[in-house]
Amino acid sequence: MKTFNTKFIASTLLAFALVLPALAQEHKDKHVKLEGEGKCAKCALNEAEKCQNAIEVKGKDGKTITYYLADNELSKGFHKNLCKGPKAVKAEGTVKEVNGKRELTVTKLELAKE
Repeated sequence: MKTFNTKFIASTLLAFALVLPALAQEHKDKHVKLEGEGKCAKCALNEAEKCQNAIEVKGKDGKTITYYLADNELSKGFHKNLCKGPKAVKAEGTVKEVNGKRELTVTKLELAKE
């Protein structure tokens, strides 16, 4: 009986060891580079209760995709560029879905050169 329990526990642990890395990969944030129109989600898009940066990008199908920027120091410092009006921007960071919306945590954010 002890041998059966030991084998069962060992095989169960092995199964978890093989499955967990695959699940972690599936939920990993996706790194992206975006070019689009930076806007204030409150002032320009009327979609937020307080000022928040957002970037609208045209998808391959021509539809607009909105990325809401996570509230980090880079995004906060950049907001003065977007709150008075839309600007062309380039951004880089990781995207994840939060409450059904795309949230971009920027690691690089700049005005696009015209």
